Amino acid sequence: MELENSCVSQGDKKMSRYEDLKVYQRAVDLVVEVYRFSGSLPGEEKFGLIDQIRRAATSIPLNIAEGSSSSSSKVFNRYLETALGSGYEVKTILTICERLNYGDKKLIRKLILELDEIIAMLKGLIKSLK
Repeated sequence: MELENSCVSQGDKKMSRYEDLKVYQRAVDLVVEVYRFSGSLPGEEKFGLIDQIRRAATSIPLNIAEGSSSSSSKVFNRYLETALGSGYEVKTILTICERLNYGDKKLIRKLILELDEIIAMLKGLIKSLK
Protein backbone atom coordinates (compact mmCIF):
# COMPACT_ATOMS: atom_id res chain seq x y z
CA MET A 1 0.00 0.00 0.00
CA GLU A 2 1.37 3.39 -0.95
CA LEU A 3 1.73 5.58 2.11
CA GLU A 4 3.76 8.53 0.85
CA ASN A 5 0.68 10.77 0.55
CA SER A 6 -0.88 9.46 3.70
CA CYS A 7 -1.20 10.76 7.19
CA VAL A 8 1.25 8.18 8.45
CA SER A 9 4.44 9.61 9.86
CA GLN A 10 7.50 8.34 11.65
CA GLY A 11 7.21 7.66 15.36
CA ASP A 12 4.41 9.34 17.22
CA LYS A 13 4.25 12.58 15.26
CA LYS A 14 0.85 14.11 14.63
CA MET A 15 -1.22 12.43 11.94
CA SER A 16 -2.52 14.76 9.24
CA ARG A 17 -3.67 14.86 5.61
CA TYR A 18 -6.18 12.06 6.03
CA GLU A 19 -7.91 13.46 2.95
CA ASP A 20 -5.00 12.16 0.86
CA LEU A 21 -5.47 8.57 2.02
CA LYS A 22 -6.99 6.50 -0.78
CA VAL A 23 -8.85 4.40 1.80
CA TYR A 24 -10.48 7.57 3.17
CA GLN A 25 -11.45 8.76 -0.32
CA ARG A 26 -12.94 5.39 -1.23
CA ALA A 27 -14.77 5.21 2.10
CA VAL A 28 -16.40 8.59 1.43
CA ASP A 29 -17.43 7.39 -2.04
CA LEU A 30 -18.86 4.26 -0.42
CA VAL A 31 -20.99 6.39 1.94
CA VAL A 32 -22.55 8.13 -1.07
CA GLU A 33 -23.31 4.78 -2.72
CA VAL A 34 -24.73 3.33 0.51
CA TYR A 35 -27.04 6.34 0.92
CA ARG A 36 -28.28 5.87 -2.65
CA PHE A 37 -28.74 2.13 -2.15
CA SER A 38 -30.49 2.48 1.20
CA GLY A 39 -32.95 4.94 -0.33
CA SER A 40 -34.32 2.02 -2.36
CA LEU A 41 -35.02 -0.13 0.70
CA PRO A 42 -38.58 -0.59 2.02
CA GLY A 43 -39.89 2.34 4.03
CA GLU A 44 -40.54 0.16 7.06
CA GLU A 45 -36.75 -0.22 7.36
CA LYS A 46 -36.25 3.52 7.92
CA PHE A 47 -35.41 3.04 11.60
CA GLY A 48 -33.90 -0.40 11.11
CA LEU A 49 -31.57 -1.43 8.33
CA ILE A 50 -31.56 1.97 6.59
CA ASP A 51 -30.49 3.88 9.68
CA GLN A 52 -27.99 1.20 10.70
CA ILE A 53 -26.26 0.85 7.32
CA ARG A 54 -25.98 4.62 6.92
CA ARG A 55 -24.47 5.08 10.39
CA ALA A 56 -22.05 2.18 9.92
CA ALA A 57 -20.92 3.35 6.47
CA THR A 58 -20.44 6.92 7.68
CA SER A 59 -18.42 5.64 10.62
CA ILE A 60 -15.65 4.37 8.31
CA PRO A 61 -14.35 7.72 6.97
CA LEU A 62 -15.27 9.53 10.18
CA ASN A 63 -13.02 7.26 12.23
CA ILE A 64 -10.18 7.57 9.72
CA ALA A 65 -10.44 11.37 9.95
CA GLU A 66 -10.82 11.51 13.73
CA GLY A 67 -7.98 9.07 14.33
CA SER A 68 -5.66 11.07 12.11
CA SER A 69 -5.85 13.97 14.58
CA SER A 70 -4.02 11.90 17.17
CA SER A 71 -0.37 12.46 17.94
CA SER A 72 0.07 8.72 18.42
CA SER A 73 0.06 6.01 15.77
CA LYS A 74 -1.22 3.61 18.45
CA VAL A 75 -4.31 5.78 18.99
CA PHE A 76 -4.74 6.21 15.23
CA ASN A 77 -4.68 2.43 14.92
CA ARG A 78 -7.57 2.11 17.40
CA TYR A 79 -9.67 4.42 15.24
CA LEU A 80 -8.71 2.45 12.13
CA GLU A 81 -9.77 -0.76 13.88
CA THR A 82 -13.14 0.86 14.66
CA ALA A 83 -13.44 1.83 10.98
CA LEU A 84 -12.61 -1.77 10.08
CA GLY A 85 -15.37 -3.05 12.37
CA SER A 86 -17.82 -0.64 10.77
CA GLY A 87 -16.82 -2.00 7.36
CA TYR A 88 -17.69 -5.51 8.47
CA GLU A 89 -20.97 -4.19 9.87
CA VAL A 90 -21.92 -2.64 6.52
CA LYS A 91 -20.98 -5.86 4.74
CA THR A 92 -23.19 -7.88 7.09
CA ILE A 93 -26.15 -5.54 6.60
CA LEU A 94 -25.73 -5.84 2.82
CA THR A 95 -25.73 -9.63 3.17
CA ILE A 96 -28.94 -9.41 5.22
CA CYS A 97 -30.52 -7.15 2.56
CA GLU A 98 -29.55 -9.65 -0.12
CA ARG A 99 -31.14 -12.54 1.79
CA LEU A 100 -34.30 -10.51 2.39
CA ASN A 101 -34.42 -9.68 -1.34
CA TYR A 102 -34.11 -5.96 -0.56
CA GLY A 103 -32.47 -3.86 -3.24
CA ASP A 104 -30.71 -4.72 -6.46
CA LYS A 105 -28.57 -7.85 -6.07
CA LYS A 106 -25.96 -6.65 -8.58
CA LEU A 107 -25.55 -3.39 -6.68
CA ILE A 108 -25.28 -5.27 -3.39
CA ARG A 109 -22.53 -7.47 -4.87
CA LYS A 110 -20.73 -4.37 -6.19
CA LEU A 111 -20.91 -2.69 -2.77
CA ILE A 112 -19.64 -5.84 -1.05
CA LEU A 113 -16.68 -6.04 -3.45
CA GLU A 114 -15.88 -2.38 -2.79
CA LEU A 115 -16.10 -3.03 0.95
CA ASP A 116 -13.74 -5.99 0.63
CA GLU A 117 -11.18 -3.68 -0.97
CA ILE A 118 -11.65 -0.97 1.66
CA ILE A 119 -11.34 -3.58 4.41
CA ALA A 120 -8.09 -4.86 2.86
CA MET A 121 -6.76 -1.30 2.63
CA LEU A 122 -7.61 -0.65 6.28
CA LYS A 123 -5.90 -3.88 7.33
CA GLY A 124 -2.80 -2.88 5.36
CA LEU A 125 -2.72 0.57 6.96
CA ILE A 126 -3.20 -0.90 10.44
CA LYS A 127 -0.37 -3.36 9.83
CA SER A 128 1.92 -0.59 8.58
CA LEU A 129 1.41 1.39 11.79
CA LYS A 130 2.31 -1.47 14.14
